[in-house]
Amino acid sequence: MTAEQRLPDVSGAQPLFEPRLFPADFGNRTAEVERLARRLAETAVERDRAGGSAPKERELLRDSGLLSLAVPQQYGGQGVAWPEIYRIVRYLAAADSSLAHLFAFQHLQVATILLFGTPEQQRHWLTRTVQERWFWGNATNGRDTGLALSRREDHYELNGSKSFCSGALGADALVISAPRGSNPEDRVFIVLPSQREGLVINQDWDGFGQRQTDSGTVQFEQVFVDSGELLGPVGPSPRTTLRACLSQLILTQLYLGNAQGALDAALRYTREQSRPWPASGAASASDDAFIQQRYGELWLRYRSAVPLAEQAAQLLQSAWEKPALTAAERATLALAISEAKVVAVRAALGITSQIFEAMGARATSSRYGFDRFWRNVRVHSLHDPIDYKVRDLGHWLLSGQGPTPSLYS
Repeated sequence: MTAEQRLPDVSGAQPLFEPRLFPADFGNRTAEVERLARRLAETAVERDRAGGSAPKERELLRDSGLLSLAVPQQYGGQGVAWPEIYRIVRYLAAADSSLAHLFAFQHLQVATILLFGTPEQQRHWLTRTVQERWFWGNATNGRDTGLALSRREDHYELNGSKSFCSGALGADALVISAPRGSNPEDRVFIVLPSQREGLVINQDWDGFGQRQTDSGTVQFEQVFVDSGELLGPVGPSPRTTLRACLSQLILTQLYLGNAQGALDAALRYTREQSRPWPASGAASASDDAFIQQRYGELWLRYRSAVPLAEQAAQLLQSAWEKPALTAAERATLALAISEAKVVAVRAALGITSQIFEAMGARATSSRYGFDRFWRNVRVHSLHDPIDYKVRDLGHWLLSGQGPTPSLYS
């Protein structure tokens, strides 16, 4: 079934989010993105309540034609710049943060192959990604050292497990990482088909937010790995450390998408359903001066965060296009992403919790699902402590030294 058959025509429909506040302009991809976001939004509340996996919605992502955005044109992909990909992630996250997470991590795995794979590996895996319409998952949690890669006579073998494996369930292929030794920072990336014998993907993710990201555990028992399935050889360089930057900026977009979704939903509810407080003297909730002030404050938080994310995305694109990135250029990028992420986390947590003060008690009814925005941000913002991002910024201000590249910076 084609994307046109699965996704309805919305050319004459009202925009999903208020365009005056949240414009949806993705060039010649705007219609596809809007169709996809609309379909995801239709069942987002019910699916969030149910948890588990969302195979039908994953197929919507596949059928949208947007999974090949980051694949270079030479391999049959669309070769879209990162700032546009990030804007699409943010927009989809406003509709359904879990599926936006899966969508974004698809492009992170593509980027991993581009950063660490040989030209032949890139051609092989990314051409298949486009031709076979693959969905990628991951088992790359760097802090989880429960997976061991061992050398055998003519191949390698994986034994152990990985946790927080977003997108693994239902994926066609996986990007996996395993430590080379005792240092978790020194790891090798591996690409495997998800149906490889001895590989078991568990449906055991039970976080109270991001509930349909398929982020459970993956177990490996004597899993065969051909030497050609180890990405590389690639030595450490400022360019290869861009993977952490890409990942951190994905998280930033998810936070801002939830903030956008929460603001849009709350504004609509206030206009259409909220009642003015008796002491306000206002004819409607929209005329209540305190509610107006509340929304003004929340809007300022959102508007302050978005430009930082956009600026960081532009810097990342510039770094991505450089054949030889310097350590200083990489540090400048990492600092910009830290700024964007910290401000986005704080803005999103504040917005997604304080909308209720503007909407009132009736808005806490479970049928609306407004709490999902806060739960999504709260769970995902714990991915790595923002305190360390703030410390990096302070250290740079005092010493002039940028952050040391790591799994999270």
